[in-house]
Parts: sequence; structure tokens; C-alpha cells
Amino acid sequence: MEQQTGFDVVYLEEASEFLKNLPEQPRNKIYYNISKVAGGIKDNDLFKKLDGSDDLWEFRTLYNGLQYRLIAFWDKESKRLVVATHGFVKKTWKVPSKEIARAEALRKLYYESEN
Repeated sequence: MEQQTGFDVVYLEEASEFLKNLPEQPRNKIYYNISKVAGGIKDNDLFKKLDGSDDLWEFRTLYNGLQYRLIAFWDKESKRLVVATHGFVKKTWKVPSKEIARAEALRKLYYESEN
């Protein structure tokens, strides 16, 4: 693992609701992994750019055989802020295209509400 510059994370309402409704142990592990990455640890198993997306990233957590994902994007104004759009649980490594489309729609709403 390589050290990188840290960043702040903001959770949109859908991401907060997703996390709030998870059992305590996976939720705690997700927050722990996000804090590691946001604190400056570069680890592609925990945070990586999504293939086939327009600058979307995913926070990745594996807990008891389930893969928890939070989709995120960089706020272009602050240059250091990652906004987590929403989360989901999946059983394969590939992110479904509907989740990418959902994240892109939430990102668009985020920028529209900023103006």
C-alpha cells in the first residue's frame, strides 16, 4: 500500500440511508475502510476508479462474503472532496450498469443543487 494525500468524504442522503440500514459490523468496517483511504492510504482493493464510467470511483468493502460498494466522485470545485452517492451489496466484482447510471444521475443533481 502506498501513501497518498488525504481527502474529505461527504455522503449524499442515499449513501447515508444505505449505511444506516446495514448491520453494525459491516457498517463499521465500511467506515473504517473509507477512513483509511481518506486518511491517505492508497489501496485499490478499497478505492478504485470504475471501469467504463465517467470519472466515478467506488469504495469497496468485503465482509462475510458480501461485497459492499459506495459509488463516489470528486467534487471539481474543492479538488479534494469525494462525494459518496449511494451504496449497494453485490455478489460479483463487476458493478452493474444501472448502479453507474444511478450514480451519474445523483452527481448531476448534486451539481445542479450547488448552483
